[in-house]
Amino acid sequence: MIKVGLIGYGKAGSAVAQVLQADPRFALCWVARRSPCAHGQTLEGSQIPLIGLQGMDFSGWLDAHPVDALVDFSVPESLLDYGPELQRRGMMLVSAISAYTEPQLDYARSLGAHTRIVCSPNITLGINFLIMAAKLLRSIAPFADVEILEQHFKEKTEVSGTARKIAQSLELGSEKITSLRLGGIVGHHEVIFGFPYQTVRLTHDSIRREAFGTGAAFALGELALYDKGFYTFEDLLMKKLREQLAVE
Repeated sequence: MIKVGLIGYGKAGSAVAQVLQADPRFALCWVARRSPCAHGQTLEGSQIPLIGLQGMDFSGWLDAHPVDALVDFSVPESLLDYGPELQRRGMMLVSAISAYTEPQLDYARSLGAHTRIVCSPNITLGINFLIMAAKLLRSIAPFADVEILEQHFKEKTEVSGTARKIAQSLELGSEKITSLRLGGIVGHHEVIFGFPYQTVRLTHDSIRREAFGTGAAFALGELALYDKGFYTFEDLLMKKLREQLAVE
């Protein structure tokens, strides 16, 4: 059983916590959130400690509450706070942060020399499979027109990090991304290929935020089988694809 610490307890983080608690492969040992917590506070209906990130002493906390892996759904700056402990203790990391700067990503990559790390701006299985399929179609038909549509809940102000990742993987500029903000949409991404006589649409909808939890659980389970290094979600899926092709 893999012992896990969860960092970030917003809407996505709370859904991820539910999934990890229900999965017999993992033991969710504690949760750290950005807002302050009372001493001795626990997740509702459990004995799992809930602590505040602000001013957190990761070294002391991990000495008292050791884990095998961290799952991060918080903010980019958190990586710099717990990064030294990843390096020192060799803990695995699954990060779903969508807004790392290049220096922060470089730091995450450097940590791969000491432990196993997966970084993905969208941790769902479906969206990462969509990216793989879109890259394949792009390579087959580089002449096709391509547009990306992303839809999210109206409170989300920035362009989807997932949409930016899709555009980057297809070597498209940001002008190819159209964003819509409507009601309470959890997340919709669509890649549209326009051919002379046909149109292909690859779509993914996040129906509930628990989809992030199943993706994080998949990444943790796979990462435990890997050597030290920095990996993307695509790396994990490509390994599964190669294994499947070898069987056939």
